[in-house]
Amino acid sequence: MLRTHTCGELSLLDVNKKVTLCGWLQRSRDLGGMTFIDLRDRYGITQLVFNMDSLPHLCEAARKLGREFVLEVEGTVAERSNKNAKIATGDIEIIVTSFTVLNAAVLPPFTIEDQTDGGDDIRMKYRYLDIRRAPVRDALLLRAKVAAATRTYLNQQQFVEVETPVLIKSTPEGARDFVVPSRMNQGEFYALPQSPQTFKQLLMVAGMDKYYQIVKCFRDEDLRADRQPEFTQIDCEMSFVSQEDILETFEGMIRHLFQEVKGIDIGTLPRMTYADAMKYYGNDKPDIRFDMRIAEFGDLVHGKNFKVFDDAELVVAICAKGCSEYTRKQLDELTDWVKRPQLGMSGLVYARYGKDGSIKSSVDKFYGPEELSRWMQACQAEPGDLVLILAGNEHKTRKAMSELRLEMGERLGYRNKDEFKCLWVLDFPLLEWSEETSRWHAMHHPFTSPKPDDFANLATDPGSVRANAYDMVINGVEVGGGSIRIHNKEIQQQMFQLLGFSPEDAQAQFGFLMNAFEFGAPPHGGIAFGFDRLCSLFGGADSIRDYIAFPKNNAGRDVMIDSPSAISIEQRKELGLL
Repeated sequence: MLRTHTCGELSLLDVNKKVTLCGWLQRSRDLGGMTFIDLRDRYGITQLVFNMDSLPHLCEAARKLGREFVLEVEGTVAERSNKNAKIATGDIEIIVTSFTVLNAAVLPPFTIEDQTDGGDDIRMKYRYLDIRRAPVRDALLLRAKVAAATRTYLNQQQFVEVETPVLIKSTPEGARDFVVPSRMNQGEFYALPQSPQTFKQLLMVAGMDKYYQIVKCFRDEDLRADRQPEFTQIDCEMSFVSQEDILETFEGMIRHLFQEVKGIDIGTLPRMTYADAMKYYGNDKPDIRFDMRIAEFGDLVHGKNFKVFDDAELVVAICAKGCSEYTRKQLDELTDWVKRPQLGMSGLVYARYGKDGSIKSSVDKFYGPEELSRWMQACQAEPGDLVLILAGNEHKTRKAMSELRLEMGERLGYRNKDEFKCLWVLDFPLLEWSEETSRWHAMHHPFTSPKPDDFANLATDPGSVRANAYDMVINGVEVGGGSIRIHNKEIQQQMFQLLGFSPEDAQAQFGFLMNAFEFGAPPHGGIAFGFDRLCSLFGGADSIRDYIAFPKNNAGRDVMIDSPSAISIEQRKELGLL
């Protein structure tokens, strides 16, 4: 090793030691008689001292060094007279006796410091420089810690890590596939896996019993902060289990990760049905760090000649605690917020519950004190609170109120990133009807088993059938989801028929799986966690990008290597694409 120590480990216990450090020049300060350099590696920063009186030639040479020069430095550890409590090595410095420039560097396009002057685009173009910054470096170290803790827990639970293929068959369900042309089989294509779903089920048929994989997955879909074209899952499957076994095992895993990574005991996870999540929170991934549950007002407001409410499919309200004194300007701003194209509401009705017990609303012309009092009771409002009401189309209104609830939670400081609230959401619908395609679609995927009590309704009333499925939600983010799988060929064929597959199409796409079921498939189920999302939650970030070493931008491009890119005519001919 060129170095005896890293830039993050020396302390007062090392005073008078002769050491060799290697790293990058973070910052240089020339004070006339002395020059100070901060030397950085991934472990931290150490201050170097060059003395003009004792070693003038060395000090002169140090003054010519530029930012991000790669240095090997020899010297003696000394106690600092002006200590720096902000860094781990702030009690000491190195009195340099010699140094070697291992590599010079041009001036970087942005400052490589915690608070950089580089925008997203330039930092993505020079991602290898961005990773030198402490926030990005620490995010990747956290990611490694989460991966290690995951493997430790699953290995202790006797799971076996198995790699599954990356070049697989394209399937029509779910998101769009990335496809890969085959040179040796021209006119035919592989697909990159959206998940290892069918392979992990085949591993259960193979008797592997407990499988896991921290695996790359690929989806050619529109991007946002928590999506990338390629992402990583903690993918797991178990045999001879019920839903309860899965919930217990992976609740244990998430508790283990919080304890190991964050030092937090999150306790037992509450459970909520999909129906309650939609009714009280307006979505299937509720943020339960704060209450503010949605109340349905239909029976309280209809028939009073207020057309907005009378014509509405759904009237819902939330109670914003302590907000009764919101100004007209603030209320107008909230009204404009719900009228944005993303939500598309026609307006916002409000009612103030004054601290003196009085109740005033924006629709007092239609509703008297007794009716308004019942509104307050329905929302469990108290003096000093503000009730906000939306009305309109059921689907749109529920979604808009869900967003308004989250927005009010943000404005009132309820969505603290250092507080973690986890829960299971259960009993999803197995299928959802699409007016666009005039057929049923699987809400999770076509291999999800119905609840045992609902099997009888599969042929007669498929819309009422609940899935034997479950999602884990943390702070309003779905971090994991799974189900008990269908392990019977006849039931799987019935599911494919419901989803609009002809017997021939089902055999062509998934015949390998149904054929495997004939050789004795055990009851099995599993779950997959979004590994990148989990890491960003632990790190308190909204975007997953900083927790991926080399992410794509919002257009799905890698601007560092300029990908995707065109290929040559010769390559296209070889692949049969011309």
